[in-house]
Amino acid sequence: MLKDERQAYIIKQINIHNKVLSADLSRQLDVSEDTIRRDLNEMAETGKILKVYGGAISKSFHYPFQQNEVYARDAKKEIARKALKLIQNGMVILTGGGTTMIEMARMVPENMSCTLFTVSPLLALELTEHSNLDVHLIGGQLAKNSQICVGAQVINQLSDIKADLCFMGTNGISLQDGITDSDWEVIQIKKAMINCAEKTAVMSIAEKMNSIHKMKVCNLNAINYVITDLEPKHPQLSQYAKAVTLI
Repeated sequence: MLKDERQAYIIKQINIHNKVLSADLSRQLDVSEDTIRRDLNEMAETGKILKVYGGAISKSFHYPFQQNEVYARDAKKEIARKALKLIQNGMVILTGGGTTMIEMARMVPENMSCTLFTVSPLLALELTEHSNLDVHLIGGQLAKNSQICVGAQVINQLSDIKADLCFMGTNGISLQDGITDSDWEVIQIKKAMINCAEKTAVMSIAEKMNSIHKMKVCNLNAINYVITDLEPKHPQLSQYAKAVTLI
């Protein structure tokens, strides 16, 4: 594979999953990790990605307020529109972070009235001007790669919450392995979020379907809804319809 082809593949994987690991790319592309590191360094120098320890993250995920940088923004807006239909006034809502969640925050109607807890400082900032929302930021150590609060302090605070509905993103989703991720600390937060919510909705662009990462969040049967940019009856989702409610 030529360098341009290799780097195009890397960009696509970063855009879809927000973060990639050098070791995974080395295995997928059948090249050395040194080759991958050189690719990532070159792409970071030209401003295409943000290089982090062990891999890289997408610029759109790290700078979600720069809307022109957001990957698959129209698809994420469609997911956000669907997600908002699940919210009823008076609910206690819990959310994670990410660009799809930011799009949902931007669409919240002015007359929506509910209590919202989030581990995402960016999401909390986006919602500050909504007078009918009671917004609580669950604080702790800020994970620079995921831009959410993590750690034991966050997990302890989550254990005191009884949310009606939890919204979270995912880096990987498949029938066999369920919800997966590549960040151990983020996984612990997601598990705690699921445990303190009556129902959980996972928001994912269709391009992430059937992708698997090395660490598991939960099986699909622990999730109530999967919200994608496709229609629920789309052939690509047919197998998922047997395991979870599609929206």
